[in-house]
Amino acid sequence: MKPTAILLLHCPDQQGIISEVTKFITDNKGNIVDLDQYVDHQDGMFFMRVQWELDSFLIPREKIKEYIETLYKQRYQIEFSLYFSDQRPRMAIFVSKMSHCLYDLLARWKAGEFACDIPCIISNHEDLRYVADQFGIPYYVWSIKKDHSNKAEVEEAEMKLLKENGITFIVLARYMQIISDAMIAAYPHHIINIHHSFLPAFVGAKPYHQAWERGVKIIGATSHYVTAELDAGPIIEQDVTRITHKDTPESLVLKGKDLEKIVLSRAVSKHIQRKVLTYKNKTIIFS
Repeated sequence: MKPTAILLLHCPDQQGIISEVTKFITDNKGNIVDLDQYVDHQDGMFFMRVQWELDSFLIPREKIKEYIETLYKQRYQIEFSLYFSDQRPRMAIFVSKMSHCLYDLLARWKAGEFACDIPCIISNHEDLRYVADQFGIPYYVWSIKKDHSNKAEVEEAEMKLLKENGITFIVLARYMQIISDAMIAAYPHHIINIHHSFLPAFVGAKPYHQAWERGVKIIGATSHYVTAELDAGPIIEQDVTRITHKDTPESLVLKGKDLEKIVLSRAVSKHIQRKVLTYKNKTIIFS
């Protein structure tokens, strides 16, 4: 495919925004290949994603952001992000001991479903090194003491590695550690987590056993961006599956793992395609 630019923007809803932005692109010989927009009438906010080909575009890519800021940022109070399709996102995966999400992510990446690079896998345990070795990806381990006395030191080393590898976003594939505020601040709305429940849900140990004891009829999984408030970040993707009285805690765990893999991969795919726009504590997911 030809290289494209992808513009995600939001601003107070007002007349003429779509016309102005599309005119800017077409006047400069850009061919629009995708456009999606949404108006939140309650907040009075306008959201848009537009993608156009760059091969004949008159403005050099390094100047496009400057043009948009000069022409529209103050005029329309626009907040925006600009990406280029040939600049591949670089994903770091954090894992602990559970392999199901890691295997699914790597299999999809190997099959070409994710247009990104995976320079490293980071863990607090050695258990999943064999998975990284199967896919030829460097695997780094920093053990965190039970009293967390070395956690700041570990995160400093992890942050150094992320910077050295040019990481643009992080996926927590059942990583069983709380991410510090410092790392969250370094990657705002660029750390994706998978939660083993349809949030809000059962907290603490053995959530599927709790669900079975309560006799619930559906279980679910939720993928969201990580924020300083635990498991309360903007939700990207969710799904559920029905269960019956015939299910056991063990069958719930298996069904839950399937959901976790699917939901996390959908969220990662949307992020890589630049189809997620965060506003307040919600996400706009463009089609």
